Amino acid sequence: MALSDPDSIRLFRSSAPYINAHRGKTFVIMFGGEAIEDPNFPRIIQDIALMNSLGVRLILVHGARPQIDHRLKLRNKESKFVNDIRITDKESLECVKDAAGSLRSQIEALLTMGLPNSPMHGSQIRVCSGNLVVARPIGVKEGTDFEHTGLVRRVDVQGINDHLSDGSIVLLSPMGYSPTGEVFNLSHEDVATQAAIAMKADKIITLSERDGIFNRAGKLLRTTELNVLRKELAEDNIDAEGTCLTAMISSVEEGVTRAHCINYHTDGVLLRELFTRDGAGSLVLQNHYEQLRTATIDDVGGILKLIKPLEESGALVKRSRERLENEIGLFTVIVRDGMIIACAALYMYRNDGCGELACVATHHEYRGGNRGERLLDEIRKKAILSGLDRIFVLTTVTGHWFLEQGFVEETLDALPSAKKEMYNFTRNSKVFMLSLFPR
Repeated sequence: MALSDPDSIRLFRSSAPYINAHRGKTFVIMFGGEAIEDPNFPRIIQDIALMNSLGVRLILVHGARPQIDHRLKLRNKESKFVNDIRITDKESLECVKDAAGSLRSQIEALLTMGLPNSPMHGSQIRVCSGNLVVARPIGVKEGTDFEHTGLVRRVDVQGINDHLSDGSIVLLSPMGYSPTGEVFNLSHEDVATQAAIAMKADKIITLSERDGIFNRAGKLLRTTELNVLRKELAEDNIDAEGTCLTAMISSVEEGVTRAHCINYHTDGVLLRELFTRDGAGSLVLQNHYEQLRTATIDDVGGILKLIKPLEESGALVKRSRERLENEIGLFTVIVRDGMIIACAALYMYRNDGCGELACVATHHEYRGGNRGERLLDEIRKKAILSGLDRIFVLTTVTGHWFLEQGFVEETLDALPSAKKEMYNFTRNSKVFMLSLFPR
């Protein structure tokens, strides 16, 4: 697509806030051996190289399960697992070292490639690895000796930071080393999780065979708070197959701000997830990605920009900046990545026991995502806390939506007298009323 294409220019400009936001941040990117074998993996490496050139501090953690299984099969040796954990005897450990070393060389080669007319032409990327993960044995659990299978004991934070500060990409394999000189086979999920926690990473990004986290109804959960996800899991409402939920949940529980799950089959998935507003997969975080809060004076410009198209179309009554500044405390907004994407206001008529829901607006790119319902719920809570027993709305075009939310169409006589005196007969708005304490 040519850069002269308006869509390309718009996309390039819209990515600027994310480029600035991600520069200097630490991301852990986790992928299994299946992802490395996928035809799309070289393009993923190209996007990782681009992220490195944009100043993102990157720690890559790879798995090797299918490659280990393949080497064991060549030796006519069966893979042994208990509770999905590999039992690594001496012969299996040789396969682990062989597979991990081969994959590390493959990834390093892809990150070094810089042929003319290729996406990585001119890039000079240093890749660093080594004994950066200290491990301990799992030992004997419930009668099973896991031998050379281990767990992460410690991550060399200083060593990794030194490499990252030099502009290098750090590559961690699913192996760890003990102070006594032993080598252990580790789960790459454990390595990635412990690295993200120890490094106080800003994100952990997991590459999955699926587009993200789905519920049992097959709906992709794009943004989910950790407590909501835990509740859904407890109710068995999450289809966890093919995802990296354990790594995501454990990381966020220990302070990693955001955990992503994206599909390694999809070209450009990393760039879409990190440099566009809507992303490409699932995001788990402690606080809601879209913040719902009372507006402040700093939000005036964003609200004016949001409601301007609706005012010009006649759907909303025009408000001056001065009026909005005076009434800003009456507004509730939804903010996404610093941009106001929805708003609503509550005007009180306390003597009449009711309030007016007004200036309800949602950005055209974010309609249909239950944001109107979230705003209405918040307005309802504020009205109840203020001692009101009903709220009303005047509208010319969205009456059907308010009916769906439980409002009932009323006549002008149902309005407070002060509002009735201000009614604009030219607009001929319809009146809808919602009882806050229905009988």
